Amino acid sequence: MIRLLALIALTLGLAGAAGAGPVRLKDLVEFDGVRGNDLVGYGLVVGLNGTGDGIRNAPFTEEILSNILERLGVNVTGEQFRPKNVAAVMVTATLPPFARAGSMIDITVSAIGDATSLLGGTLVMTPLNAADGLIYAVGQGTVIAGGATAQGDGAAVTQGVPTSGSVPSGARVEREVDFDFSSLTDIRLALRTPDFTTAGRIEQAINREFGRPAAAMLDAGTVLVNIAATQLPSPAHALGRIENIAVAPERRATVVVDQRSGTIVMGEDVRISRVAVSQGNLTLRIEEAPLVVQPNPFAEGETVIVPRSRAAIEEEPGLGLAELPEGTSLSEVIAGLNALGVSPRDMIDILKSIKAAGALHADFVVR
Repeated sequence: MIRLLALIALTLGLAGAAGAGPVRLKDLVEFDGVRGNDLVGYGLVVGLNGTGDGIRNAPFTEEILSNILERLGVNVTGEQFRPKNVAAVMVTATLPPFARAGSMIDITVSAIGDATSLLGGTLVMTPLNAADGLIYAVGQGTVIAGGATAQGDGAAVTQGVPTSGSVPSGARVEREVDFDFSSLTDIRLALRTPDFTTAGRIEQAINREFGRPAAAMLDAGTVLVNIAATQLPSPAHALGRIENIAVAPERRATVVVDQRSGTIVMGEDVRISRVAVSQGNLTLRIEEAPLVVQPNPFAEGETVIVPRSRAAIEEEPGLGLAELPEGTSLSEVIAGLNALGVSPRDMIDILKSIKAAGALHADFVVR
């Protein structure tokens, strides 16, 4: 594991020596107005093989089934029916930007009652609402469940999540978002990871692309682009030219550790001051071996249990006091840590201690 960590670190260190590679602008920012909208609906899945909701435990399933039948002209008022092949579900989807009426989008279906599986079911026509309460799409189709379940008289087994599934291209857009993108005079670029240096580089790259001051950095997370200054006919033409501009992003020095798996990931800008580290393990062992004492045959007396314990403390010799020189690159930092010859989990504790001592110059994230 340590050799693998050293190899990864050395590779990243060599890449970092040449500088961070450029990234397309579309992968660094979000464009103002170009965003999706969340949709949600409440519907019914039918055609299940006896794995639907229990009507007694999910009365809302009976209510929505009655409403659907009433709309179809079937009067079920006062009728008692207990179908086992229907399930009430929540339907969710994302309306992508610039989606037009008639286009198809994917939807996700999740059971909200006590149904055990949606496998093989069909979603009945379900309206999907946005946050403003208006219907933007209508979903219907065969549910593709992501799991399977099997049950016998004395045992049951479930693989995956059969109570949730998807309907690819299962919803048709009925209403378009009222947004006139072509009327924008300015477009804000929102950085996904705000940073003053990166925002400044984006400003310079855009102005260099158009040969005039078309962009201005507002703060660490926002760059404003003036459409008129680009001398292009529309905002769509401007973004089509801007989004592929390559910019080298600047990142904060970060160390991320996962204590469950013992994984350690370091950024290329991690630096460590000169520090000395000593690491060793202390083991405490206690053994119980009680002794049973019995009286002689036909003699008066009671059986007595005599406690007998053995305690010992063992301390491994450790590595002594090892010096970690001041690191000027990621590969040198890892080389200094690997010089201790400890396991990845022990290295996590060492990194915590170095950070607490103020010698690790990076954000330390523990997951």
